[in-house]
This record gives sequence, structure tokens and C-alpha cells, in this order.
Amino acid sequence: MKKTPCLIFVLTLLQSANLSAQSRFVKDTLDASGDSVVVTATRTERKLSNLTVPVTIINAKTIQQNGSLRLTDILKEQTGINLTSGFGAGIQLQGLNPDYTIILINGEPLVGRTAGVLDLNRIALGNIKKIEIVKGPSSSLYGSEAMAGVINIITDATMGAPLTIGLRYGTYNTVDANLETKLQTKHFQYQGFINSYNTDGYSIRPNSNSRVTTPIDRYSTTQQIKWDLSSQTNIVLNTRFTNEQIQNEIAVANNGITIYSTGKEVIQDINASATLNHRFSKTLKTSIRTYTTTYDAVQNLLTINGLPYRDVLNHNFKRIENQTDWDLSKNIQAVFGVGAVLEGVKSSRYDSEKLRKQNDIQYAFTQWEWKPSEQFTLIGGIRYDQNTQFASAFSPKLSMLYKLNVQHQFRLSVGQGFKAPDFRQLYLDFTNAAAGSYSVFGSVQAQQVIAKLDALGQIGNKFPNYFLLKALKPEYSNGLHFTWDWKINSRSAVSLQLFRNDIKNLIESQQVGTYISGAQIFSYLNIGSAFTTGFELEGQYAINANWSLNGGYQYLRTGDKDQIAAIKSGTVYTKNSQGYSRRMKLNEYVGLPNTSKHKLQVKINYNSPKGYYLNVRAIYRSKWAVNNNNGNEVFDNGDVFASSYVAINSAAGKTFKNGISLQAGIDNISNYIDATNLPNLPGRTFYTSLKYQLQKNK
Repeated sequence: MKKTPCLIFVLTLLQSANLSAQSRFVKDTLDASGDSVVVTATRTERKLSNLTVPVTIINAKTIQQNGSLRLTDILKEQTGINLTSGFGAGIQLQGLNPDYTIILINGEPLVGRTAGVLDLNRIALGNIKKIEIVKGPSSSLYGSEAMAGVINIITDATMGAPLTIGLRYGTYNTVDANLETKLQTKHFQYQGFINSYNTDGYSIRPNSNSRVTTPIDRYSTTQQIKWDLSSQTNIVLNTRFTNEQIQNEIAVANNGITIYSTGKEVIQDINASATLNHRFSKTLKTSIRTYTTTYDAVQNLLTINGLPYRDVLNHNFKRIENQTDWDLSKNIQAVFGVGAVLEGVKSSRYDSEKLRKQNDIQYAFTQWEWKPSEQFTLIGGIRYDQNTQFASAFSPKLSMLYKLNVQHQFRLSVGQGFKAPDFRQLYLDFTNAAAGSYSVFGSVQAQQVIAKLDALGQIGNKFPNYFLLKALKPEYSNGLHFTWDWKINSRSAVSLQLFRNDIKNLIESQQVGTYISGAQIFSYLNIGSAFTTGFELEGQYAINANWSLNGGYQYLRTGDKDQIAAIKSGTVYTKNSQGYSRRMKLNEYVGLPNTSKHKLQVKINYNSPKGYYLNVRAIYRSKWAVNNNNGNEVFDNGDVFASSYVAINSAAGKTFKNGISLQAGIDNISNYIDATNLPNLPGRTFYTSLKYQLQKNK
């Protein structure tokens, strides 16, 4: 049997035992005891070595030395994470789609998803201190959208260099400029960050390698003020503003017809938060947080046949929350929280662009940590969410850490996550003139709208799924995660993580009929249950004082449980090479679409005491199903797959003692292009950058 590159890598890891978990070797975000501090996993400050759930930390040094500009650049190189390319760059965490992972900045959620995807290209990394990734259901602390996990981007709040200037130029006339300022007095701190990003852009037409120009102008700024009212009380204010303009030249294929459109898209993203922190004593503290954000996007296109297309999305999110941390004793700590959310959306994709759809949420959560000994920690938590649009949801979680000795640690977590039906799934009333005039109707009004169209003689067929339309229920996920960390010696260790997620009440878009013209009609249904399972192996090896090697591998299996049951019962058919129907075999089933069985990344890193550094990063992803071409709605070996690929990136630089840093890099050295399935992966790109930090007076 031919060995895949992934299998060879895994065997090498197991035989040599020379690698160590990447998240265990973080050097830039350490506290005084030499152990990283994490806040996302428990919503309180905890040392990485004392956490009971799997967490990956990406520090500022890694982000900078990799030459990462946007959040997508750094996340695509992480174990267990794949990028998706529909409706912007989203992330797939442990096989679950982008709408199941909540994205936070300093603990506050971002909004503005299109078809469930939050475009991560919106987020610049110039002033990021670290990124914390928590894998597995986290709804017990964060509610809906945390079914797969949490990604928290934490900005740099330290009072470092008072002035930092950065400039980068690369392929496609891409210019990225940063300016960061920091001011401090005895009781007052201010930090400001400005980023300007301009590019001629790139886009690859479907089914060809030709590029078209899609210029992007993006401006973003963040500001933070911290005011110490007393030794026990402070106020923290944060603002973030992004303005983006994109010149669109789009090609969309549907039913064998490709429709070309041109136009412009304007996006504004505004966030503001205010936090009052007060410590009553060494064992009791509380905080009151208020947060508001608005995402506003307008897209105007003109199709090649002259039909106009206008898309408007305005999403508002307001929240107030109180969290209290109480150390009841040396071994018992508790967290209590209550909050309320007012959320509303206006969109041209709904029945009226002027009417706002709203959802109000009230919630409460608590978490208890018990540490009977230095070796054992147990954490239990539960959250209750009351929504106006659907039934309430409870989200429990239990996790533990056992330190067998200095070399071996074990983590086990069991939890339930939930995903509320979003506005799109409830209220969508959308016909896409730029893609064959198909329609998508939310579950709340689908039957009524289709019945009216039928009475007007516009409906060609109603599928059986049409008669199954009803009020949507929240999706639930039961997650089990086990982690074994083995510290082999002071230079190397291995981390193995086993995971399984079982989802029920799965919400998917399904075709429920057709127009007389043959254009499709879709809606949303709770169709059944699914699972994702597999393992992740991560590691790092310090070859010597200057050279290090780290990497990660994920093996992933996914599936729809109802489809598997139907295959076993012999009711699912596929086609043979001659085009004749036959019963499908279970070993032909490949699972959920857009998921790869294997993903591997390896990084070789050099750091010199004189300030020189060099890294080479390789990413491998195995094939994944993208289109069903035999009409059975089940993905098997005979369907259409995206090819496996390898992308190689490299960066090198030098940091001088006077505060100047130089960097040059090449991304996608192998120039791999898949126009249809990887439109966000350009060909080979080059860049060079210059950075200056004003040195503090001693």
C-alpha cells in the first residue's frame, strides 16, 4: 500500500518522539513563573499548564516572523483548521463549518456573517498580542456560535515602544502600512493603532487560470484607553473601526451557466466597548461590560445582461454583561455571569430592506473550579440562554486535568454546544439575479411565499422537502475531547488530542422546488444528525539554541448519520463507470462535503541571538468533496473532488538594536492554483517590509 505524506509524518513523530505541542512552547506571552496566561478557556486568567481544555496560543512573535497580515494568513497554518472560500474567508474547525465557531476581539463577538461566514480578511494583525484558540463546545461560557470552539484575538495592551511604524509592499501592488502609538501617565494609558491596506487584488475566474483585477482599499483603526480610578477600580474603553471598498468583477456558475457581474462593495464595521472593573478583595472581583457593534455592507452589481443586483446588510448587536469571580477557598473558585443581548438585522435579502428583524437574548452562566491537589483539577459549568425567536437552551460542560508527573498530563472535557437559527435561516427572502435567479426562503415564511408564487403560476415543482418545512430548532453538539501531553525532555515533547462531535437537529439548506424556468428554490430544515471525529498530533523539537522544528497533523472523519443508516439499509444508489445505477456500498461513503481526511503542516525555524531569523512552512491538505454529480445527495467516491495540494511559505528578517526590522518573504512558493475550489489562494506572491520602533529612554 502506498504511504501518504501524512502517514509518513505521523510514523516519524511516533518513532522519534522528538516533537512537542506547539501550544506548550509559547515564549512571548509568559508571566513571571514562565507559564502562559490564558483567558478564553475559562473567562478568567489561568496558566496554560493548569487548563482543563485544549488551547492553542499563537503569539505576536510567530505572527510577525511568519509575515502574517490578516487573520486568515496565520489561521490557515494551524492544526485542525481549514479555510473556506465561499462568501469570504471563513474557518472550518475540526470539520465543523464557519458558523459554528465564534470569533472574538478582546472577548467581544464580531458580527456581519454572510451565509454563516465571517470574512476573516477584515481583521488586521499589526497590533495583536496573541490569538487563543479553544477547540470543542464552548457554549457553556459563550452561548450560540461556540459549538465548534472559540477564537479570541487579543490586542496588545502592554506599554512597550511609544511609537511603531510599519510598511510592507508586495505582489499585486499590495501596500500595508501601520502606525501604533502608546502614551502613559501614572493613572492613564492610551494606545492607538491605524492600518491602511491597498491592493490591485486578484481573482481567478472559475474553470480557468486567468486573473482579473479586484482592487481593495481597507482602512482600520483601534483605540484603547485605561483609566485607574483607584488601586481597586479601573475603566477600559475600546473602539474599532474598519472601512473597506472592493471593486468586484464576479463570475458565478449555476446550472451550467456562468454569469459575469461588475460593481462595487462598501463595508463598514464599528465596535465599541466600555468595561468597569472593581476588586473588592484579593478573593472577590467583578466587572460590568457594555458592547455595541454595527456591520454595514452594500454591494451594487451590474450583470452582463444588464440586470442590476443590490445587496444590503446592516447588523446591529448590543450587549451588557456582569461577571463576578470569587475565590471561595484556596481550592475552590467560582465564576458567575448574567447578561442581555439586543440584536437586529436589516437586509435586502429579507422581505423588506427597511424593516429590522430582531432577537432578544437573556442569559446566565456559572463555572466552578475545584483543585483538591496539585495534580488534579475539575471544572464544571452551565449556561442558560433565553431567546425570543426559539426555545431556551442549556449548555453544560465538565472538564478535568490530571498531572501524572512532570512529564505526563491528561485532559478530558465533555460538553454541549448549541447553535441558534440565525436571521438568514429564519427570514431570508432572496432571489439572486447574478447567479441564475435561484431563490432562498427562510423557514418562517417559505411555505407561505411559495404558495403565493404557485397561485400565480410561477412554480414548476414542489419537492417532498417542501411539505417538511416547519419552525427550526437550535442545533446541538455533544463534544468529547481527550488530550495527552508528554514532555519528553527540556527540548521536546508530544501532544495527542482525540475528539468527537455529535450534532443533532442539523440545519441545512435543501432544495424544496423549482420555478417554471427551472431555477432552484431552497429553504432550511432540521434534517437530522452528523458527526466529526479524529485526532490531532502536534509537536516541537529544539534542535539547538538556534534551530527548531514543529508541526501538526490532523486525521478527520465526518458523516451524516441518517445517510449512513440509509446506505446500510440498501436504499441509497450511485452510478457505476457506465452510468448505470447500483446500490452504494458503505466503504464508498466519504462523509460531509468540504472536509479533508488529512491535514499536515511542518515549520522549520531559525533564530539567531544577533536578530536574524528564517522560517520555511509547508501545508498539505488532502482532497475534499465539492460537488455531488450522481443525484443521490450523498457524497461518495464517484463525486467531484478538489485535488490535494501542498503550499510552501517562507520568510526571513533581521531586527536591529536601533528598533529597525527588515523582512522579506514568499508565499505559495510552488505557485499552486485551483481556480474553482481555492479562489482565495493566489499564485506565488512576494513581499518586503520595514518596521521601526522608537526606543524608550532608559
